Amino acid sequence: MDAAVRELLNSPQLPRHVEALTRALEMERAQRECFYEVVTEQQKAEFINGEIVVHSPVKVRHNATTKCLLKLLDLFVQIEELGFVGYEKLLTVFTRNHYEPDVCFFGKEKAAAITPDQTKLPAPDFIAEVLSPSTEKIDRGIKFEEYAAHGVGKYFILDPEAEVFEQYVLDEERYGLRMKSGTGEIASTGFTIPGRSIFDAAINLQTLSQILP
Repeated sequence: MDAAVRELLNSPQLPRHVEALTRALEMERAQRECFYEVVTEQQKAEFINGEIVVHSPVKVRHNATTKCLLKLLDLFVQIEELGFVGYEKLLTVFTRNHYEPDVCFFGKEKAAAITPDQTKLPAPDFIAEVLSPSTEKIDRGIKFEEYAAHGVGKYFILDPEAEVFEQYVLDEERYGLRMKSGTGEIASTGFTIPGRSIFDAAINLQTLSQILP
């Protein structure tokens, strides 16, 4: 049991705390419904801890990194018929918060249940977030914790400024760092690419040609 929960259970103020938490969750539920109503397809927005977070436009470097990974992963998944790859404006629904990952992957089982008109998707099997100054705290903080708690098996954090990738793998609801590098090889269940192929357009093109049968 979490230490904070144990402390709360042992507190004589437990009923008062429960009442306050219940009110807060009810208010958050109403705010979540508002999020569904006001956010449009033209926006990249997320619902985090009761607040609507609308993201500003990204730098070209950020966009290029996202696109490089997306092309490689999507091509591999399509050729191997492994599931479905999504990006940017797909809303993934977690117990409390809802996110729009930069790149995500759903294995065959989850992908088979996704319909063309669906707008709320379950927790993916893989997520990659590309860092920016305004999102790094969230990507390394609450998303890191929540993705792990909801069984997202693999989580990549990509830093387009430093040109470094971090590869995390889930182990008993906690992420362990598998690799942090700018030049190493990314290997994940048959998907093996040079780390530089995420940041270098020429290497990305070479790697794409090697994935093709």
